[in-house]
Amino acid sequence: MKRFGCATVLLGLLFCPVLLVFVMASREPTTPAIETVGKVSGIPQRMLAAYQNAASLLPDEVPKCKGMRWSILAGIAKIESNHAGGRKVAANGDIRPRILGVVLNGSGAGGNTSTFQDTDGGKWDGTADAERAVGPFQFLPSTWQGSGRDANGDGTKDPHNADDAALGAAVYLCGKGRNLTDRSQLKAAIFQYNHSDAYVADVLGHIDRYSQLGNGTIQIDQDATGDARTVIKAALGEKGTPYSWGGGTAKGPSPGICCTPSGKSGANITGYDCSGLTTYAFAQVGINLPRTAAAQAKSGQRIPASRGVGALKPGDLVFFAANGGGIYHVGIYLGGGQMVNAAKPGTTVRTEQIWDHGYAGGARLL
Repeated sequence: MKRFGCATVLLGLLFCPVLLVFVMASREPTTPAIETVGKVSGIPQRMLAAYQNAASLLPDEVPKCKGMRWSILAGIAKIESNHAGGRKVAANGDIRPRILGVVLNGSGAGGNTSTFQDTDGGKWDGTADAERAVGPFQFLPSTWQGSGRDANGDGTKDPHNADDAALGAAVYLCGKGRNLTDRSQLKAAIFQYNHSDAYVADVLGHIDRYSQLGNGTIQIDQDATGDARTVIKAALGEKGTPYSWGGGTAKGPSPGICCTPSGKSGANITGYDCSGLTTYAFAQVGINLPRTAAAQAKSGQRIPASRGVGALKPGDLVFFAANGGGIYHVGIYLGGGQMVNAAKPGTTVRTEQIWDHGYAGGARLL
C-alpha cells in the first residue's frame, strides 16, 4: 500500500498527547519563483518549488535537524501522491481537488482494517465519522495537528496546500533533530513515516535518483551564444531523424550497425545514436569527439554529478550511467533542465527534460 502508507502507521501518535501548534506569525513566503525552479522529470514545477521552500524553512522549525533537502520530500511525495498527480496546484500552493485517502473505519477498503476515530470534525478529510489520510503527503488529521505548519504565510496550516504540507512533512521527518545525512537516520525517519521495509526501500530509491539532480534550482533564462548556439542549432536541426544504433558521423546521419544489447539493429536505418548526434553537432564548430558516450565523457572540463544540473550551461554534454556501471548515454544541454538527444531505438532525435535517473554529470568543451 502506497498512498495511504502514513495513514496506517502513525497509530502511535494517536495514543500520545499531541500538542496543538498555534498559528505562527505571518512570514514572507520564500517559495522560489517558478522562473528559477526549472524542471525535474516527473515533478510539476510548483510541487518542486514547495519541496525546495520547505527545505529552506526547516532550520527555523527544527534547528537541530541536519541534512533536510528537497529530494527527501520529493521521494516521500512520489510514493504518497505521485506529486499530487492529476490535481491542479494553484500559484499559492492550494491543491484541488483535494487528495483524500480511504475512510479508515475498519471496513478494509484500500487494504486497511484499522479504525481511527475522527479528530477534525471532517475539516480536512471530509468525514466526521472516522479519519482519512489527506493531502500530497497523506497526513492523518491527528498527526497534522502536531506537525502542520503555515509555510506560505497565509495564516492557515492546510495539509491540502503544497507548501504547508511539504514543510509539515519535513518537520515530522526531522523529529527532535535527526541528521538526515546519516543513511541510518534517514531510513529511521522514513520508517517512522510508514512502518514498512518495502516502503523505505521505495522511497530511498526515489530520493537517490532525485539527489542526482542537485538542489533542483535550474535557471531557465539562459541563452546560448557563440559556438554553443551553433552546436545546439545543429543538433536541433536534426529533430525527427530516426535513432540508429551506431549511426551518425561528423557529416550527418548515416546507416548504423548491429546490434544493441537488446538485439536492435541500426544497419538499415539512416540516423543517429546518442554519441553520433553529439559527434555531428560539435563537428560544426571544429571539435572532433570520440565515437562513444563513455569516451566523450573524458573530453573537455568534467562537471561532476554532485554539482547538480544547475552547474550545466547550454552547449555542455550531459551524461547518464547505469546503476553501478559506466556511462551509456549522452545528450546536449539546452538550459532549463532540457536536453536534445537521440534516446533509444524506435524514437527520433528529440528534446526532453533531463532524466531523473542515472544522471552522471556533464562536460564543457566550449
